[in-house]
Amino acid sequence: MISQRTLFLQHVGQTSPCPMGLEIEKAEGIYLFDTLGKRYIDLVSGVSVSNVGHRHPKVVEAIKNQVDKYMHLMVYGEIIQKPQVDFAKKLVDCLGQPFESVYFVNSGSEAIEGALKLAKRTTGRREILAFKNAYHGSTHGALSIYGGDELNRAVKPLLPGVGFMEFNSIPSLDAITSKTACVVMEVIQAEAGVIQADREFIQAVRQRCNETGALLIFDEIQTGFGRTGALFAFQHFNIQPDIICLAKGMGGGMPIGAFASSKKLMDTLTFNPVLGHITTFGGHPVSCAAGLAALQVILDESLDKAATPKGNLFRDLLKHAAIMDIRGKGLFMAVELDAAFDRDLFFKKCLEKGIMYDYFLFTQTAFRIAPPLTITGEEIHQTVALLLEAMDEVNFVRSKI
Repeated sequence: MISQRTLFLQHVGQTSPCPMGLEIEKAEGIYLFDTLGKRYIDLVSGVSVSNVGHRHPKVVEAIKNQVDKYMHLMVYGEIIQKPQVDFAKKLVDCLGQPFESVYFVNSGSEAIEGALKLAKRTTGRREILAFKNAYHGSTHGALSIYGGDELNRAVKPLLPGVGFMEFNSIPSLDAITSKTACVVMEVIQAEAGVIQADREFIQAVRQRCNETGALLIFDEIQTGFGRTGALFAFQHFNIQPDIICLAKGMGGGMPIGAFASSKKLMDTLTFNPVLGHITTFGGHPVSCAAGLAALQVILDESLDKAATPKGNLFRDLLKHAAIMDIRGKGLFMAVELDAAFDRDLFFKKCLEKGIMYDYFLFTQTAFRIAPPLTITGEEIHQTVALLLEAMDEVNFVRSKI
């Protein structure tokens, strides 16, 4: 009989020549279970998706209740669907001004695409600025503002009129001019290795956009929904963007994304011409029901506020000669390792001990800690003990560099 692994490699499109290849049969809370019953602690959360844990009972209940009523009805925007309306209202209440209108899509990449189109339609400008070492998705438009030179080189040419600035460099903001439609940024650069914006820098970005009429777009696809110790990371800075992009943790494990803005800006998608953005499955009623339930769990259980002390507990316990630094906010952290540390062997040791973590696109010396926000203090102690065991088993001599 052909194994699932063989069928997976033969028939499921691959993203790398060496996938992790765990065969997971069940997930619950912070744990994944393979077909042999082995348990893995999830320090990735599906890349900041499972913020309320795997299969949270209230999310599962919301999904079942909605499935019993209806699923897909019609192309987006034509029929009033209660799950969409309720979720949109809850989101704008949580986001605050200037956000009045939410456009639901299928993913983070599509949220970025919609935001870029909205900015160009609204301003009548074509120039887009982003930042080096930023990742905003893998569609053509999103890859056009990818702040590296590896993932997009095979599909060039991309969008014209795109430029890049240095993150946390105020002088680089001179690139923002009256020709700029929008500036796209993360307030905490995720794939750069969890690099946080300086307060003065983010204020300068907002001021420069105000002066030039450029729209400011915040990508909160990884940082949203409690991950950083606030419901949304921009709330740490008392700075509001013009457009925000959301996804990942938004759906409680179901696929959904959104971009949100003022009603005035969003309404420009409805005319000259109509159908300024359109999607068949965006805002699927089951995903919206799941998303609303997940958001309510975060609020009811104060998971956003709890992320800060939980992150601090990780920092306090993670002490090892191989660790050079721990960056981040809340339960969104990068553990910087000594350059001489054998990270591949460490990854293997962690899998053997039942720990699953992930790396970043733009740094080779750090790994991410971004578990479900439901992780308990006891589970953090257990997790760190296993991480330190794995580090001790890697033959390591600190680099003198």
